[in-house]
Amino acid sequence: MVRVLDEDELVGNWTLVGEELDQLSGRRGATKLGFALLLRFYAVHGRFPAGRAEIPEQAVAYVARLVDVLPSELGLYEWDGRTIKAHRGDIRRYFGFRECSLADADKAADWLAVKVCDKERQADRVRAELLAYLREERIEPPARDRIRRIIGTALRQAEQSQTAQISGRIPAEAILRLLALIAKSADPGGEAESQAEDDGALFGVAEAAGVDVFAVIREEPGNVSVKTIEREVFKLTAIRAVGLPDDVFADVAPKVLAAWRARVAAEAPSHLRSHPHDIKVTLLAAYLHCRAREITDTLVDLLISTVHRINARADTKVTSDFVAELKRVSGKENILFKMTEAALESPESRVEDVIYPAVPGGYTTLISLLHEFKAKGTSYRQHKQRVFKASYTNHYRTGLIQILEVLEFGSTNTVHAPMMQALTLIKRYKAEQSNRVKCYALGEIAPVEGIVPAELVELMYRADGTKRRRILRSVYECGVFQTLREKLRCKEIWVVGADRWRNPDDDLPKDFETRRAENYANLRKPLDPQVFIDQLRSEMDAELSALNDALGGRGLAWLKIAERRNAGAIQLSPLDAAPEPRNLRRLKTAIRDRWGVVPLMDMLTETCLRTGCLNVFTPAGTQNHLDAQVLFERLLLLIYAYGTGTGIRAVAASDHPHTEDDLRYARRRYLTVEACREVARIIANATFAVRQAALWGEGTTAVASDSTHFSAFDQNIFTEWHSRYRRAKRGVLIYWTVETGGSMAVHSQLISCSASEVHAMVEGAMRHGTDMEIEQNFVDSHGASFVGFGIIRLLDFDLVARFKQINKMKLYLPGRGDFYDYPLLAPALTRPIKWDIIANNYDLMMKYATAIRLRTASTEALLRRFTSETTHPAYAAMLEVGRVQRTIFLARWLRDRDLQRETESGLNVVENYNGVNDYIKFGKRGELASNRREEQELGMLCLHILQSCLGLINTLMIQDTLALPEWEDVLTDIDRRGLTPLFHTNMTPYGEIQLRTDRRLDLTNLPAAGP
Repeated sequence: MVRVLDEDELVGNWTLVGEELDQLSGRRGATKLGFALLLRFYAVHGRFPAGRAEIPEQAVAYVARLVDVLPSELGLYEWDGRTIKAHRGDIRRYFGFRECSLADADKAADWLAVKVCDKERQADRVRAELLAYLREERIEPPARDRIRRIIGTALRQAEQSQTAQISGRIPAEAILRLLALIAKSADPGGEAESQAEDDGALFGVAEAAGVDVFAVIREEPGNVSVKTIEREVFKLTAIRAVGLPDDVFADVAPKVLAAWRARVAAEAPSHLRSHPHDIKVTLLAAYLHCRAREITDTLVDLLISTVHRINARADTKVTSDFVAELKRVSGKENILFKMTEAALESPESRVEDVIYPAVPGGYTTLISLLHEFKAKGTSYRQHKQRVFKASYTNHYRTGLIQILEVLEFGSTNTVHAPMMQALTLIKRYKAEQSNRVKCYALGEIAPVEGIVPAELVELMYRADGTKRRRILRSVYECGVFQTLREKLRCKEIWVVGADRWRNPDDDLPKDFETRRAENYANLRKPLDPQVFIDQLRSEMDAELSALNDALGGRGLAWLKIAERRNAGAIQLSPLDAAPEPRNLRRLKTAIRDRWGVVPLMDMLTETCLRTGCLNVFTPAGTQNHLDAQVLFERLLLLIYAYGTGTGIRAVAASDHPHTEDDLRYARRRYLTVEACREVARIIANATFAVRQAALWGEGTTAVASDSTHFSAFDQNIFTEWHSRYRRAKRGVLIYWTVETGGSMAVHSQLISCSASEVHAMVEGAMRHGTDMEIEQNFVDSHGASFVGFGIIRLLDFDLVARFKQINKMKLYLPGRGDFYDYPLLAPALTRPIKWDIIANNYDLMMKYATAIRLRTASTEALLRRFTSETTHPAYAAMLEVGRVQRTIFLARWLRDRDLQRETESGLNVVENYNGVNDYIKFGKRGELASNRREEQELGMLCLHILQSCLGLINTLMIQDTLALPEWEDVLTDIDRRGLTPLFHTNMTPYGEIQLRTDRRLDLTNLPAAGP
């Protein structure tokens, strides 16, 4: 793909100077121009162009002027023959390069195997390292096929070396158990071979009874239930029974380990059995090592979700009991009816305006009613705990205790030593006593304070026959599990052998102190905390003073800050409606008249041919047996099947030569989450490169982030029902990060409905991987917490938020004596900032910010420490920084009407983007029809790819249409402000799927790259 060159790039890369001009001596016409272009191309890229198409037209025109030759003369230059061979030889000698010999290729493969392939398995990244090595060695890169062979050789050598080393670390007994796992395991759709009589000795009675242990280990977890807990415990126990050493992969790069895991996941047991011994053992060991961590994480998720489910059901039952008791009391039915009727008539009004007037006696009657219920019945919380205890004892106890038995918990905070003691006590009694023993023995130390909720303590004790108080085991366990859940969620307590729930100290960079100055420089933060505090305080005072001054004199017509009872101090008038663009509808009609209604498959095909984005898909193993064109077509069909939701079976039934089995094979071997992410990045970068600055601007640095709900299959642990989406089914959220200038999504991620949107916002801004530099992120209320504002201040980009309850917002003070410095803001002011907390924990906050930047752990895992349940000191400091940053933003936002409009405009972009989702993902009613998380992620990413293709093709169509003479100077400023490529009136995803790679769209500005 040839980009449009800017002036600096053109001059810097294509100007001939000094001795380079001397090389042109004796050459004239086409020979002179062709030689000059080859010379500069070689100087920039370290290789010769594959043909005329690789040299930009701008460069041809520029160099032609320099050498005083007409650009048209290049048409007479022969790109194959003796002349160009002689030119290449002269240029190699001038730069001191040589052609790559067989010895050079072998040496390069050996270097790659030792230095690169032991840490990296992605062929494109290995290729980049190879080209850098050849350039340093002054060797001209060989042809593409030969480079591919060198990389393949290096990857095989690295794999053979690593697998031999790792298999040698594994004890012989463990190897036997590894091989036994797949010895009789059946391929998907087949039947397992009969078990020998003594096979059960390896993995227990389950295998002896005919259970395919390896198939069970590969299964995804089911929904939140005791059955799922038992299944996951069985998997983890079976993996531990193999006896792999804990440190067998200690020196293996995470990328290599992940590649081995993906390879086993893609291959059938019969394929695994056919590998050489060392490779087979290493692959199986790597897979079990990764699965053990994943299953451990799943068990922690199950513990958290199960306790939450018991709590939620107890809450629902107690509430229904309250309503039932309310109905039994004389006269209360009429009050309930009137309250319900008033609420339904005015659902968006305030309670005090609707509910109170509907009740005879108003607020006083409702207070009396509440007191009456509390006096007659039990305490609400105690009632809830009784229901929790009953549900736990009768059903969930077995599963939760199994989780405790199989997991090892830890904590680096001595405050949680009583919790560790309580967990040890529960496990010991489970191992030594039966469930018939209802109470702990006298003299047994059972920590209670900070472990058992106060409302449960009174229910926990029972007097024995001698009237001595004894602690009921089941009630005590209820309290322990409720507290354990909260401490696990914020990682105050962690789990040994987990990944996401591991020791939080392992999430932080180990060399932070030794590279402290470098880390601070990368974050663009001062080493001295006082300098940082002075900067914050100065900005805070400046913005508050500016808002206070703006409210003086004539004031701000849209803003009032005054005391208002129960309504909040800030009163902001709505924005006026923006003028309607008049010519955009005509433009869309012109596009449809010129190209017709284009099938979505044609847009996908055109994009992939022009960008070459499908080249990033590589097989899970080391061999590729598919023809490039065949693979190209199958990948197109798979992306369409997943992105539209129609499914592989429906797509396979269309008019093309590929069967359902062919597509499913390509899915297993090639279609991965990371490859799909890279395809989306390539399309986004291609769109940024092809945009005309006069039409779209010089390039935006702003994105908007928001989530949209998708229904999904619910026999898994991450699909949830959430009150925010009460009209929808159980499902998941897709969190989009969309560039505001041209509606191009730069990142997408699948999160649960209850997940914090702060980590998703940070993840999208920091991990998008495109050429875009993000400096500003628009978010809705859900992503605008104090922690969100604090972390973006440390990561050095701006958070622009739209608050739903702007009237209740408060402005913090820089210091205790500053209250009277802002008299017009007094009704909205609150306490001063605690600067000492920021100063004392400044270095710790920077450590977490560096961990996010370096990706030592996922953003979600790192930000789990910053929740209200944590006692971590960095949390309090992050909150204070967030309060400062939100005050700075809010003061600026309230007085700047243009910023308010920009906020609405930015968030409208991502909301419009969400609107196109439903049109493209029409299959299976827009549902993510799978229980496997990987399948759901692929559905999300393929939808992302399809929408990016729509954006790129529409961008080209808009530019080509506006280049016509009849459209010159037609668009007004209002039209340009509303211009977006995200429309679908010229596209249809429906109808018969026709796969025709030879049918191209008549578009310019983006040359074809080929499959």
